[in-house]
Amino acid sequence: MAVLSLPQPYDFALSTERFRAFGPDLANLWSDGILHRVLDGREVRIAAAPGGVDVDPLDDVTRPQVERLLGLPFDLDAFRAFAAGDDVLAPLEGRLRGFRPPLVPDPWEALVTSITAQQVSLFSAFAIRNRLIERFGVRHEDAYAFPTRERLRDATEAEIVAVGFSRRKAEYVVGLARSDLDLDELAGLPDEEVAERITAVRGLGAWTADWFLARHLGRPHAWPAGDLGVRKAVERYLGQVDVREAGDRFEPFQNLAVHYLLVGLRVP
Repeated sequence: MAVLSLPQPYDFALSTERFRAFGPDLANLWSDGILHRVLDGREVRIAAAPGGVDVDPLDDVTRPQVERLLGLPFDLDAFRAFAAGDDVLAPLEGRLRGFRPPLVPDPWEALVTSITAQQVSLFSAFAIRNRLIERFGVRHEDAYAFPTRERLRDATEAEIVAVGFSRRKAEYVVGLARSDLDLDELAGLPDEEVAERITAVRGLGAWTADWFLARHLGRPHAWPAGDLGVRKAVERYLGQVDVREAGDRFEPFQNLAVHYLLVGLRVP
């Protein structure tokens, strides 16, 4: 293994809590303190290390994807300075010191996962996602590679229904796979245009676009106000307020704020 240095403080277990919070995640598999993830056909193992993480293998191909997976694009120093002046974020950031939100490296995986999670609990969503991964993904030594767009483009809706998707969600997945949406192009577009491109695809609404901006692109102003978990977190920390307007309080760090609020609810 080679050490990948990360800005300190950094808590590897806390930062990867999402991959265990709702059950095992076969594409981001946590086992005995090691996170397993398949990147470009190779299984990469990530473990805590002084000053960062141990990564095997770490090279020019895996490094940028691991950095994205571990949320390196986020400017946490600036966020901490901002949080220090907010009576909600200050104690929360202190309690979660070392938390760096992970990002989904693959845009295709991010969108399919959002479809999976539409209108069901995250525990159910993770279970269905795992069955999709087992059926259409590729097993490596421990983790699975998430099913590719090409693989699901060739799948039938009945095959996807068989792993737990509703008929409509199966239609959405196959439709997205066969659409002309250029996923790689989205990273170079402003937030509004990203949302427009995504919501033009059947089955993908504002909720999906918001989480794509938040969890894949890591955009600073992403604020998924329509998410039930976000609404609960806002009510817990801010009381009975308009959730969408509440995002203005955290300008220009809405995305980081929402991650801290959500993890603050889950982690004692």
